[in-house]
Amino acid sequence: MKTTSSDPETPRNSTQFLRKLSSYFPSSSRLSVYLLAILVVLFVFFQIYSLQTPPTSPWAFMHQWEKMVGNSCLLSSQDNKQQELKSMASKLSESVTFLPLKDLRFANAAMKGHTWFMSSMYDTHEEGEVQYQQFPTESSKGRILCLKGRDTHDGSWNYYALAWPESLPENATVLRGITFISYNHYDYYNIWHGLSAMMPFVAWHIKSQCAGPRRWILYHWGELRTSVAPWVKTLLEATFGGPQNVDGIHCDGESDGCDSNPVCFEEAVVMRHNEGGMSRLKRMEVYDLMRCRARMYCEAGTREKGEQGIGMKMLMRDGARSFKNATAVIGIFEKECRKVAGCRLMMAYPHNLTFCEQVKLMSSTDIVISAHGAQLSNMILMDRNSSVMELFPKGWLELAGIGQYVHHWLASWSGMNHEGTWRDPVGDPCPYPEEDRRCMSVFKNGRIGHNETYFSDWARRVLNAVKMRKAQQVNTNPVSGLCGCQ
Repeated sequence: MKTTSSDPETPRNSTQFLRKLSSYFPSSSRLSVYLLAILVVLFVFFQIYSLQTPPTSPWAFMHQWEKMVGNSCLLSSQDNKQQELKSMASKLSESVTFLPLKDLRFANAAMKGHTWFMSSMYDTHEEGEVQYQQFPTESSKGRILCLKGRDTHDGSWNYYALAWPESLPENATVLRGITFISYNHYDYYNIWHGLSAMMPFVAWHIKSQCAGPRRWILYHWGELRTSVAPWVKTLLEATFGGPQNVDGIHCDGESDGCDSNPVCFEEAVVMRHNEGGMSRLKRMEVYDLMRCRARMYCEAGTREKGEQGIGMKMLMRDGARSFKNATAVIGIFEKECRKVAGCRLMMAYPHNLTFCEQVKLMSSTDIVISAHGAQLSNMILMDRNSSVMELFPKGWLELAGIGQYVHHWLASWSGMNHEGTWRDPVGDPCPYPEEDRRCMSVFKNGRIGHNETYFSDWARRVLNAVKMRKAQQVNTNPVSGLCGCQ
């Protein structure tokens, strides 16, 4: 019995099946052409890709992917860190704390210890050297000094703070160069007090290998001051080699903003103890340099080595503390001067002389005779070991306090010989008991009489001492070569 397929499409045998299947494909020659064409196209595409992209293994591809993902994370992390730093700098800037320049808690001891000026700060002080503060330094942890306010009547309305240069207070202006900041408990326009406040900066100038300031900022009880005595300003100009800006706080190149906004200093040096803490040798070095620079500035010639002549100068005054009988006083000293070979007496009114005229006058002076007063500050312009004779009106010894000794101190500090004083026992009457301090208002500007016997003996003794010193000493410039001194 024959078996037949139920599917009419099924071939009856294998030959028929193969024939049927082959009808769906092209011939073998045509198939070969198609395959070859496909291979050529794939080869061309592969060559183009290989020219654009270096060959990589699957592991290299994975490494590149990881690197790309890592870089993306790193950039994100750096952005976050930068944002954190900006936020931290902003917080530091906002946290800068300004304190009053004049701390009223120390009003009863304004000049002791830290003083009431910048009371939270400590000074740098080496044995025998000037006391000062400097910013920025290690002690300030790299922070710079900032000031705010320009009040001239109440120092508690002027302020100070320390800030890092990267996080300054808002709207702060940074002033470049060195700024000298002075605190003076007394009057800058008084020659003695102005000189006492300025000379410590000359000590720092020497200590710091002759660095000089770009500007000065002056405070009296924390109140801003914008001027000093012209004599002092010119002496500073001579010492530091050029005009000195001492007229307050100015924003370099800016017209406004300094009144209310903070002003910070690239470098600042602060003095608040005047010459306190300095040894006598250090003070003499400072005055030696100031004397030398002043003589150079004014082209004042130096005397010949071994010159035996004696220059005696009387500094005269009009009005307060002038001589009642100037002719008689001059005659006494002139008589004694004529007894010494080479002695020459001259009279001068310093207030009528320019700074350089005063320098030249004092450069040839061995003995200066003067009533107590600002004009005696000229003694620092004499050669070392010169002599000072000082006279007072009635009442100063009892009522003037320690201020009457300032020129005695200055003589010692500048290397001079203070040869004593004469105090007039006679003066204008006071309406109060003479020990009453109100009498000082009467005696302060009294006129000075004379005592011929005392003046003659005094002059004779001083002239002989000077004559002996000049015979023994050799004039030298102890600071020659220091900070441009010749």
